[in-house]
Amino acid sequence: MASSAVKLANPNAEVLRRGDALAMNIQSARGLQNVLRSNLSPRGTLKLLVDGANQLMLTKDGKVLLSQMQITNPVAVMIARAATAQDDVAGDGTTGLVLLVGELLKQAAVYVEEGVHPRVITDGFDAAKAEALKFLDQFKTQWTADAGMDRETLCSVARTALRTKLQDRLADQMTEAVVDAVLAIHQDRSKPIDLFMVEIMKMQHRTATDSRLVRGLVMDHGARHPDMPKRQRDCFVLTLNVSLEYEKTEVNSGFFYSSAEQRDKLIESERRFVDDRLRKIVDLKNSVCSGASKDCGFVLINQKGIDPLSLDVLAKHGILALRRAKRRNMERLQLCCGGVAQNSVDDLTPSVLGHAGLVYEHVLGEDKYTFVEECDQPRSVTILIKGPNGHVLQQIQDAVRDGLRAVKNAIEDRALVPGAGAFQVACRRHLLRPEFLRSVRGKAQMGVKAFAEALLVIPKTIAVNGGYDPMDLLVALDEEGQDGHAVGIDLDTGDVLDPAQQGIWDNYRVLRQQLHSCSVIATNLLHVDEVMRAGRASLKAPNPGDEQ
Repeated sequence: MASSAVKLANPNAEVLRRGDALAMNIQSARGLQNVLRSNLSPRGTLKLLVDGANQLMLTKDGKVLLSQMQITNPVAVMIARAATAQDDVAGDGTTGLVLLVGELLKQAAVYVEEGVHPRVITDGFDAAKAEALKFLDQFKTQWTADAGMDRETLCSVARTALRTKLQDRLADQMTEAVVDAVLAIHQDRSKPIDLFMVEIMKMQHRTATDSRLVRGLVMDHGARHPDMPKRQRDCFVLTLNVSLEYEKTEVNSGFFYSSAEQRDKLIESERRFVDDRLRKIVDLKNSVCSGASKDCGFVLINQKGIDPLSLDVLAKHGILALRRAKRRNMERLQLCCGGVAQNSVDDLTPSVLGHAGLVYEHVLGEDKYTFVEECDQPRSVTILIKGPNGHVLQQIQDAVRDGLRAVKNAIEDRALVPGAGAFQVACRRHLLRPEFLRSVRGKAQMGVKAFAEALLVIPKTIAVNGGYDPMDLLVALDEEGQDGHAVGIDLDTGDVLDPAQQGIWDNYRVLRQQLHSCSVIATNLLHVDEVMRAGRASLKAPNPGDEQ
């Protein structure tokens, strides 16, 4: 009746009835699952994306793939959007979420084909999800607020996240940089972690293994005067938001001169306005760089412009000056070097100055970079990424972002979950216990069983991508985990291992969000009994002469 009513209202509508609609949803979810399946785990393969301009992108990051791929199927688009939202909320777990949604629909299709109503199955999904979330709270490893996580544990978390995106050698190198970066900005435990205080700077230079952590700031521009010092040690840093150039008036105005002398006087008065500001800056430099500090350098970083005459004056007094600094870097500079940013030069005192042990300029081709390093307890740092080409730099940047989020989640949750597929295997065993199944009434038990079996898609995929037989490993995991021990997959030997002892950890909030999202998405898709393409193609009214 519904499809005929739609056809009557819109003869051009396309309608899929109940069986066809459910089959399309399941096929779409499994199609997207098959695309991302090979990316999971450290042994996962890469995807090469080519856009319309023949630009290349090598990645195995689920969010990047789902964001960059051109997906036309409406159900696949819905799953992709929900999966990318998983990354926005938890920072990881996109690929795993797509796999779980596809597997839930696959397991549900078995019962639907036998005549079980989708609503009954989704009731079982809801019961299984609630029990799985309770089991996750029991299964996790909790740290107390007083003790907190040590650096080695955080390194294990970052290493687990990075190895799924990068080669092992490069991932191990970036692990300490990622952990030290988060610890540097998290010195005040009472405030939330702001990852925007970690600058990620890309430099197409040398190889990826030359990437490192800079305990300071790296700016992608340099001094604009050839005579300014290129390298200074033990520097005073002055951050300004003051214009050191002639500015036009905000209102339209005109000047009429009766003689050349009057014009010269006007130009002189305009210049005197800027010179007075420069004089106060130079006087501050001379006052602090005297006596025992006469060999110290002086660096001026201004958010606004500096004209050539002013640059010349500053260069003559040995001041390294940078103009038009980015607004985000002005805040980071204060966290790196200390000091207070000034909006006026009227009240300049030595107390507003920051300090940096080393400031130098690095020239790479036509690009200039300014490094501000050796700061005392910086609360903003820079991860400098190097690589031979653009797609390598982008791949490392995506991995570093995931690593930063993983460490941040671990510190804020104060809880971790053993990885390598250990939670999924243990949760399946927990859901299939007779005690829990008896608490679920009627046919909804089929939904619980489907949910439990769907969880095994994660360890199965890890085993397949590692080159091992998934059924053999599942049997071994089940035997070793009978006593309640957390056991995962060892990709090096194809045997089982204790993830906690090997330092393989998953984020608690990532798994929690995965369990919640996969059930909600699969439930919504199973409840769809009709797909209608009957929306308006355009809001533009048809021309009178067009055929209807």
